[in-house]
Amino acid sequence: MNAAQLIAISPLIALAATIVMAMTAVSVKRHHGAVFGVTILGLIATLLTLFGAAGVAPLQVTPLFIIDSYALFFIGLITAAALVTTLLSYAYLSDFDIRHEEYYLLLLITTLGAAALAASSHLGSFFLSLETTSVGLFALVAYRRDRQGPIEAAIKYLVLVGVSTAFLTFGLALFYAATGALTFSQIGTLGDNLDANNPILLSAYLLITVGIGFKLSLVPFHFWTPDVYQGAPAPITGFLATVSKGAVFAVLLRLMAETNAYQHSALLTVLTVVAVASMLAGNWLALLQDNVKRLLAYSSIAHLGYLMVPLIAGGALGVEAAMFYFAAYFVTTLAAFAIITVLSKGQTEETQHLAQFRGLFWRRPWLAAVFSLALLSLAGIPLTAGFPAKFYALAAGVSGDLWILTLTLVAGSAIGLFYYLRIIITMAGDPDTNTKSVGVAVPAVLSLILLTALLLALGVYPTPVIELLQGGIS
Repeated sequence: MNAAQLIAISPLIALAATIVMAMTAVSVKRHHGAVFGVTILGLIATLLTLFGAAGVAPLQVTPLFIIDSYALFFIGLITAAALVTTLLSYAYLSDFDIRHEEYYLLLLITTLGAAALAASSHLGSFFLSLETTSVGLFALVAYRRDRQGPIEAAIKYLVLVGVSTAFLTFGLALFYAATGALTFSQIGTLGDNLDANNPILLSAYLLITVGIGFKLSLVPFHFWTPDVYQGAPAPITGFLATVSKGAVFAVLLRLMAETNAYQHSALLTVLTVVAVASMLAGNWLALLQDNVKRLLAYSSIAHLGYLMVPLIAGGALGVEAAMFYFAAYFVTTLAAFAIITVLSKGQTEETQHLAQFRGLFWRRPWLAAVFSLALLSLAGIPLTAGFPAKFYALAAGVSGDLWILTLTLVAGSAIGLFYYLRIIITMAGDPDTNTKSVGVAVPAVLSLILLTALLLALGVYPTPVIELLQGGIS
């Protein structure tokens, strides 16, 4: 490996080095603040290495990874989301009499797996990175082992992700059986010599779609999502909803583009059905929820359905639309779960039932304002990040003549507006005088300020980010 390749892969090296330093700090002396500080500094250092890596990109680093603008964009999103999650977790964990230090190690390991997944260009690195991400998430979901909810959520996640891994592994094996290749680009080149309806190759795509459908909680593989979202610790729920799904979607988009999956009409038909079902079922089931975390779980199913529109459309516009949508989705979803995390501080049980948000505008107006902005962004209201994101997705759908998907996206967004406004109206109701208020820790305040600024900036002036995304997969 030469110097340029080392610079290109330096974000992954920085994350790995941060894990080693955090482990060393724990072995010397257990101290929550010390490991928290090492984690924060390591994640900031990782973000800084992106600038150096961008200077040598695009570059293939061994057959396993490709570092290009696409990979660096998602690595940056993943690392920034991990940084926000870490800031939110410090005060959240301080309330509980459990070991805190291993939490940050698991968070870093999961972040490393997700970042490696976004840069994967080989079936081997794809599988290993995906499993590294999943194993860390099992433990993070169950980290509040003093409660039954997180343990139950982790078991459900473990079983269903295990099933999805079986489908995925079989699909990857069929890829190799059909083409004799392991890298995405070679699969695309050799696959072009096969018939578009080759049963082995088509079966490989469909099995991988099932496996990734579980990871992305697309309908009909979504059943684990509301239970896991409800049971997992609030900061980890936001982390799971963004980092895990973002990394999987990133590698799926690269896999589709580089293996020429768009020539398989049967595959595109299946993806279209899954996308329509996810948009409609996610929004419809969210209407029935009184638990805010479960509501956001079904909402995320719908949003992943929206993201399937630019994925199916493909091309440069489809890639750019998907990348921008994920940037907006990361910021908005993290902001929503940040509010739940902050409100749960000092509570015996997490604040997640709709009735617990009643009167929040009068009790904690600035928290209610941030939560309202996040909900309006999820609904796609102008001046928030969600509006240009949905507009971009619609443009990709129209450009690809995907009229059924485009109309379903519009209909789903209209349905979603109802349950987002329902939460906002509840927050404007008469306050519950029995609800106690607690202070917000400085790290959480910093993360909320950052998320709010990004949420508005992406909505009011998205041009710099759009220009950054021009080119997509190099």
